[in-house]
Amino acid sequence: MTELGANVLVVDSNLTTPNLGIHLGIPLYPKTLHDVLKGKAHINEAIYRHPTGLRVIPASLALSDLRGVNPKDLPNALLDILGIVDIVLIDGAAGLGNEALAAIEAADELLLVSTADLPAVTDALKAVKLAQQVGTKPTGIVVNRILGKKHEMTREEIRSMLDVPILAEIPEDHSVGEAIANRVPVVKHKPRSHASREMKKLAATLLGYEVKEPWWKRVLGV
Repeated sequence: MTELGANVLVVDSNLTTPNLGIHLGIPLYPKTLHDVLKGKAHINEAIYRHPTGLRVIPASLALSDLRGVNPKDLPNALLDILGIVDIVLIDGAAGLGNEALAAIEAADELLLVSTADLPAVTDALKAVKLAQQVGTKPTGIVVNRILGKKHEMTREEIRSMLDVPILAEIPEDHSVGEAIANRVPVVKHKPRSHASREMKKLAATLLGYEVKEPWWKRVLGV
């Protein structure tokens, strides 16, 4: 979305097991979301500008920083960044614990990410129901790490079970693991990989752009 011209800020709201900073090569940023929630820093002090142009609020990796942090303070903490960016992405914790609930309550819309197996999609369904209860709109789902195996749930099964649109289907791709090891977003590490192309199409979809890919790129995989 940043490459398409949007001013995007991503917040790592996984307070107990954060990893967004690691993925982006900023694991030890001086001010983090933990400092903001403790009242030790203003949220503007915790914003890091990644070389790609993406703005990031990482969470702390230190175990000691878990003390005195309440996930319920997240919605109020984010109020001060409204209006300074176009889009705020809140990277929520897995599951339906207090951290995940706080992220859902802080958001206007919920974008689900799930693999195509029944337990994961069942958890996604619980998240949909929870979002509806707190007034957050379930926008759709991204089906991640697709293997193309017969045991995986089909598009129709997932869509029918969740009653939300499938916005993207990301294939299993070794380029993602390479990107994580290099602490670089996969769309920068291998921009022409299968996963990167699908993520770019997802970004365009979320911004309301029409996505068209030449047939020869699909055939040749470039």
